[in-house]
Amino acid sequence: MPFVLPAILSVPSLSPTNIVLLVVISLIGGIGITAIGPGGVLVTIALFAFTDLSPAEVAGTAIVTHIGTGIVGSLAFLHSGQLREPRTRHLSIVLAIAAIIGTPVGVLINSRVSSSQFGFMLAVFVTIVGLSVVARELYSRKHVENPAGGPDGTLPQAAIGGVVAIVSGIFGIGGPMLSVPVMVIAGFPLLMALAAAQAQSVLVAGAGTVSYLVHGSISWPLVVITGIPEMIGVWLGWKLAHALPTRPLKYLLAAALIALGPVLLARG
Repeated sequence: MPFVLPAILSVPSLSPTNIVLLVVISLIGGIGITAIGPGGVLVTIALFAFTDLSPAEVAGTAIVTHIGTGIVGSLAFLHSGQLREPRTRHLSIVLAIAAIIGTPVGVLINSRVSSSQFGFMLAVFVTIVGLSVVARELYSRKHVENPAGGPDGTLPQAAIGGVVAIVSGIFGIGGPMLSVPVMVIAGFPLLMALAAAQAQSVLVAGAGTVSYLVHGSISWPLVVITGIPEMIGVWLGWKLAHALPTRPLKYLLAAALIALGPVLLARG
């Protein structure tokens, strides 16, 4: 395609400080993806805050990175056994099919918004996600986790996947950020939700990448700058999810997302 080569060669003019911030934030975002679910939006926030990319370029660049994070996360949860469980595999397949249908719809919505509208929408979204992390944590403290919890019906699972895919297409995020809090509140065990969401993320990112690629809205140098540390973070987050209590990290991330809302409104 004729627009790919110019995109690869057009290295963005960023200061060393902004490049370091992008790398560090991407690493933290990757940790959040597999440790608690939300995390991928930090890459979108960083690209919006520290670059002059358009909303489509922000989302398009961010969503490409989630192909790698989704693959790394899926392999990690396959290794630890969650993705080998039949119920988790079924859930991940339903979410993945919904991703193929819903993500292009989100990309279409993104193409219709201005930078200021995108900033407003992103501010509202990250605030809602921050509050949902707190809600999920409060919910889990009051309810004993049931390994067989969550709806078994394909329709409600597809509804979750479809909404997640549309939002992911708009903001260039993977599946775990939104689907994990929703699935945990719906009754799914945390590790099951995390595992299924990683598999969904690959399809969300793949469908989103194709859609944004058609519009030439991907900065390949920034994909490398953010994608590699994000994948390293995904592996570290998976280790944390199995080895350490993550409650302090959940509250820290929730507080950061809620605090970022007004900042993004000002930036937009």
